Amino acid sequence: MSTKPVNRPLSPHLQVWKWTFTMALSILHRASGIALVAGMLMLVWMLVAAASSEMAYECFLNFSKSIVGQVMLFGWTGALYYHLCSGVRHLLMDAGYLLTIPQADKAGKIIFIVAIAMTLATWGVLKSTNGGM
Repeated sequence: MSTKPVNRPLSPHLQVWKWTFTMALSILHRASGIALVAGMLMLVWMLVAAASSEMAYECFLNFSKSIVGQVMLFGWTGALYYHLCSGVRHLLMDAGYLLTIPQADKAGKIIFIVAIAMTLATWGVLKSTNGGM
């Protein structure tokens, strides 16, 4: 008894699924978690430099005040706030709330806006109190 092999995927793939807003938010949640880990390396650098010497800490400060350092810190702040807001949304979903598609879409838009607002507010306060870091 010979059977002809069927040519079909073993499991669904990205090409099979239609992209949705909540799918993009889920992927962004994972990406922000990775960005947080990368940003922690900069935090460790700051702590080690501060514990090492004044010259080492000055080196860190010079980097953090550069354009590249500012972009990295801004991105890390954004990732932190997005991951926080998205984590709260996941907790609410685990508790049985926001489970319908319209609720999930609305919550996703809200967390995205809140994360951006918190990032901009944080940097606005930092820039106004430090005279432009």
